[in-house]
Amino acid sequence: MNPDFRVQFPVLKEQINGHPLIYMDNAATMQKPQRVIDAITRFYTHQNANVHRGVHTLSQRATELFEKSREEVRSFLNAPSSEEILFVRGVTEGINLIASSFGRSNLSERDEIILTEMEHHANIVPWQILARELKFTIKVIPFNERGELDQQVYKESFSSRTRLVGVMHVSNVLGTINPVKEMIAIAHEHGVPVLVDGAQAIAHEKVDVQDLDCDMYAVSAHKAYGPTGAGALYVKKKHLEIWPPYHGGGEMIEEVEFGKYPTFASLPFRFEAGTPNVAGVAGFAEALRFIRDTGYDTIQKHEKDLLDHGRKKLLTVPGLKFYGDAKHKTSIFSFLIEGIHPLDIGSFLDGRGIAIRTGHHCAQPVMKRYGIPGTARASLTIYNTREEVDYLTESLKDLVKLFS
Repeated sequence: MNPDFRVQFPVLKEQINGHPLIYMDNAATMQKPQRVIDAITRFYTHQNANVHRGVHTLSQRATELFEKSREEVRSFLNAPSSEEILFVRGVTEGINLIASSFGRSNLSERDEIILTEMEHHANIVPWQILARELKFTIKVIPFNERGELDQQVYKESFSSRTRLVGVMHVSNVLGTINPVKEMIAIAHEHGVPVLVDGAQAIAHEKVDVQDLDCDMYAVSAHKAYGPTGAGALYVKKKHLEIWPPYHGGGEMIEEVEFGKYPTFASLPFRFEAGTPNVAGVAGFAEALRFIRDTGYDTIQKHEKDLLDHGRKKLLTVPGLKFYGDAKHKTSIFSFLIEGIHPLDIGSFLDGRGIAIRTGHHCAQPVMKRYGIPGTARASLTIYNTREEVDYLTESLKDLVKLFS
């Protein structure tokens, strides 16, 4: 990657424990280019007002910015209509919205939903909470040693009681890119809608919800060079038109009167109660423009180079074992080193300015599948370099020497 490209990310100038920051925790949250930071600052400096509620100029500016950002998300995902784009705090809130609005309307005792063994807790826990209340069953699709879903088990899991499939597009632990388009087609053959957790996908590959034909697709801004606390949920209009609202409050109503049930606003507003994170949404839209301007060809070429280079270099570390080596995967390395706890790996690397993630990565069923408590995870993106991978490798070799 051209060094000038890295200049766009101000945090990369930081020194950590006397070393230049090497940031490899991108699956948890990505760093922000200056243009995203500027978009947020610009809102608070020149446009700060509540949206949709004021006739004054500043409110109209804020509303125009907010709705243009919605259109940016719609265009980025190639959704048919901006009415199908709901702003949420991120994938977690998006899935909770679905569990509440779809789940309470469509699930009952003896019904079934299908999830996968590699899901993030955000696409497990909301359904477990609801299942305890509504008494439906959760079927789980296993994955193999390489981190690939068992498609035969998936095909055989459908029944007349199946009401939903929930699957992550890209695993935050294994890096696996799941064949979601094919899985959606299979589900639709059974008349079953599909929710896709796209948290780890949009920063790495083009997502076209019409081509996928998914019913729901959730994204988080901070996983794609945008701010925290912002995200979007795409839902086919035919579903939104019949779902009850998730939250109640201001913004999402037409009329409220004591003694009567409220009437709700039109789509998408009936699902967006309260004052939204306008600054975050503006930053999110700018992050999507950044991805578009950079280009997926550039992103994928660079990340593929890092993935290939990282596989070769890291395997020279004595005792290192990868977890997740699917044929189709992103530049995520989950690993353990024999005889060294992942917390020790993370702490040692932090002392050298290298930021990685350690633990179960909000995916405890994945760890249970492998019989381990957690992993060390280095997740790379466009501002990472081969030289950083080399430094990571040499640092891990130094750590092994300390334990030998």
